[in-house]
Amino acid sequence: MAPFFPRFLPLLLLLLPTALREYLPAASNRRASDDAVGDELHPIRAGGAAHRRVPAVDAALWQNCSDLPVHRYVACFMEQMSLVYDPDANEFRNLPGVETRVRNFGSSMAFHRNPEHPEWCLAALRRELERLGYRDGVTLFGAAYDFRHAPPLPGRPSPVYARYFRQLTALVEDASGSRKQQRKVILFGHSFGGMVALEFARAAPAAWRDRYIKHLVLTAPLPASGFVKSVKDFNSGSDMLYVPTATSLSLRPMWRSFETAIATFPSPAVFGDDGDKPLVITKRRNYTARDMADLLADAGAAHAVEPFRRRELPKPRYFEPPMVPVTCVAGVGSDTPEQLVYWDGDFDAEPEVVYGDGDGTINLVSMLAFDDDMRREPAQRKLYKSVKVHGVQHSNIVTQEWSLKLVIQEILEANRL
Repeated sequence: MAPFFPRFLPLLLLLLPTALREYLPAASNRRASDDAVGDELHPIRAGGAAHRRVPAVDAALWQNCSDLPVHRYVACFMEQMSLVYDPDANEFRNLPGVETRVRNFGSSMAFHRNPEHPEWCLAALRRELERLGYRDGVTLFGAAYDFRHAPPLPGRPSPVYARYFRQLTALVEDASGSRKQQRKVILFGHSFGGMVALEFARAAPAAWRDRYIKHLVLTAPLPASGFVKSVKDFNSGSDMLYVPTATSLSLRPMWRSFETAIATFPSPAVFGDDGDKPLVITKRRNYTARDMADLLADAGAAHAVEPFRRRELPKPRYFEPPMVPVTCVAGVGSDTPEQLVYWDGDFDAEPEVVYGDGDGTINLVSMLAFDDDMRREPAQRKLYKSVKVHGVQHSNIVTQEWSLKLVIQEILEANRL
């Protein structure tokens, strides 16, 4: 089963030593002194779904995944991590009696670590940054978020993100330093973390953004226009959750309770001519991007129809530029789900997949729509850089050596500008 963790990752705050801003070869062979780092770095904050907010009733459940099957905790874990939708408040909540928290918020060391895959959750990126002189808690910070929830539209209720953005605001201000020695912060986010970083910047007051945010560096950010693989994950079970010995199908009820599961369904404005291209094909009927609510009901998830219509459908129609410098790095040239065929209408089975271009997860058409949105406002266009890398995939853009080096170069370039 493919890992969940590389796909929903934390935001980082980065502060770079002056000696590294040109990324000279000599810089990669020496470590900056702690004093130099403390005095001259621009902070980097990374945000992601590290220690995913774990149930307070058993804080070890999510942190120690290997214990779940050993002690037969999987059913308990699924129940505690599931969300419920409150139609009166139009928001997602924990089950009654379950509290969640993030341990060591602000530390880049607090993200979930899997001993079988130590490179997950930005670990490879963090090691490279540390080799260049970054120091946890001095010039490198982490901001884990609750990956079960999706950032809301402005004015829509989300106590989880309201609280998280307050915490992140305080972290950025602390990382930036005193007014006398203030250094702007670079926000880094991968995948869902890229979406969170973008929404945080857009939600911040303009004067605050100008004062504290130097640059957004996003790798494979999830676009508001969505992608077809999210439909496959919802229908057949997501391969993005990692629980030893558990199958995607067995974890599907928990996944379907998350707002995340319906937050990136394909937008009619992007997928197909006027949204009329069939994305899901069955013997009984075809489903276009306009038919996603019907698909939810037909796939046995009628509970998701109302929150999908009220919270997720309006998102692709809304776009406000963050009005800060943004660099977006994404892979292309990999087989990416474009159409799903469940000919017998059995959504418990794996579909036949028709592939198109993208990064293996996000369709190229969604990436290009994101680029168009970022360039629509003339002032933002001047602050936007899009980098497409052939052959790099969504899950390994920040883990494989050659693409990681490219990402590091963009971070350093963002610091130099």
